[in-house]
This record gives sequence, C-alpha cells and structure tokens, in this order.
Amino acid sequence: MPGGPARAGSARAGAGPGAARGWRLVRASRDAVPPSVRRFTQRARRRRVRAALPWTVVAGVLVLGLAGGWLTYGTGVLGVRAVRVVGAALVTPEQVRAAAAVPEGTPLARVDLAAVRSRVAALPPVARVRASRQWPNTLRIEVVERTPVAVVPRNGRFAVMDGTGVVFQDRPDRPAGLPLVRLAAPGPEDMSTRAALEVLAALTPELREQLVEVVVEAPARITVRLRGGRTVLWGDASRSDTKAQVATSLLGRAGDTIDVRTPHVVTIR
Repeated sequence: MPGGPARAGSARAGAGPGAARGWRLVRASRDAVPPSVRRFTQRARRRRVRAALPWTVVAGVLVLGLAGGWLTYGTGVLGVRAVRVVGAALVTPEQVRAAAAVPEGTPLARVDLAAVRSRVAALPPVARVRASRQWPNTLRIEVVERTPVAVVPRNGRFAVMDGTGVVFQDRPDRPAGLPLVRLAAPGPEDMSTRAALEVLAALTPELREQLVEVVVEAPARITVRLRGGRTVLWGDASRSDTKAQVATSLLGRAGDTIDVRTPHVVTIR
C-alpha cells in the first residue's frame, strides 16, 4: 500500500532523541537531599520527642501510682500479717490483739489507727495507746498501763485504782505495797475518791511508813489511821501539805489522836 512505508518511517522517526519521553520514579539517594532539609527534619523530630516526653512521663507515673495504690489498698499483698504488742503487763498481748480487732490480711494502709487506739484504750488497765504501721506487714501497738496507787476493799475483794481514781483491776488478794483506802464508791467522778487521793499524795514518808489506811466517810470527814492505834483527824483535803507536815512533827508526842483539821490550831490527846 502506498501509505504503509511512510507510516512506518514516521514511527521510527518518533523513537529518536527528539521524541517525548515517559516518566520513571526513582529513589533519591541521601546525598540528593540538601543538608539544610535534613537538619530541619532532625530538629523537628527532636522537638516532637521533647514535646511528647513530659506526657509520657506523666502517663508512666500515673500507671505506676494506680498499680501501687491497687497493691497497697486493694489487695492483701501489703496486708496485716502480725500485730506486735509492746508494753503489756497487766493485760496480755492476746487481750490487746482481740481488742484491736484487725483481721489478718487487712491492707495495712487501710487500718484505722484511731479506731484501734480507741478500742484498745477501752481495756481498763490501759492508760494510753499508740498504734503505727510497720511496713510491709506489721501493725505495732504500744500500750502505757495505769500505775496503781491505792486499793479499796469491796465485797471481799480489792479494787485497784490509779492516781485519777480509775478502778482498773479487781483482785481477790491485796497487792503488796499499796495503801488501803476505804471508800463507798471509788471512781474518778467521786468526790470522796478525789479527796482521798489528794491526801495520799500529800503524806510525808514518815506518815506513809506508819500508814494503815485512809478512811473517807465523806469528802470533809477524812481520817488517817497509823500503826499502834494512832489516828490523825484530817477533815477535808484542803491544805493537805500543811496538815501532813504538822502531823509529822507531832508523831513524837504522846497521844493517840492528832487533830489537824485546823492546822494552825492543833490538838493532840
């Protein structure tokens, strides 16, 4: 055909250097990226890392805090395994533990220390209580017991009381070394009890050495009985220090009754 060779020639001519070229995608080498662009990219990356770092730290702290809180408050990992009792003599450690009423395995952080102190302080011989946590698994209870100062005979037994008038023991026998006080109703709110304790505190060593008992019929009718059948009429508890000094100075005088109810006008008979 006449047009055939011409079209073929034209096609070959189009394949020469002047013809339109197809595009190819190639990967640029590192050297093909300008240094300024690389530096900008690195700085941007560092800024992103620095910006995210605080939030990463906060998130980590929150996760650790939540995990620690759960272990401390929500599980028995740090639970009570032992209750250590210190200072108990009039009461037994078992009595203190029973009064504290803290079940084994209770998370140590959740133990109500104020409630423990209150429950243990309800034991009559206990004057003060300290409760503390000893990590990881121990509750420490330190008790300070009452100091006995006198005994009161009552219904064939002996009530032991401290310096505030609290009766904290009831015994079948009289404890050695404690003065005897005869009262109708011993107790911290009883006026006769407070008067008797005030007189006892004022006695000189000489009077205390000879003391048999203090008899309180009423707050203003107190009698101190000494060995040998001697009696000191005390009256009320006012000016007890002066009365004790005057009575001591008259111990060498003859007479079975020393009346110091009015200490500036003393009689002995």
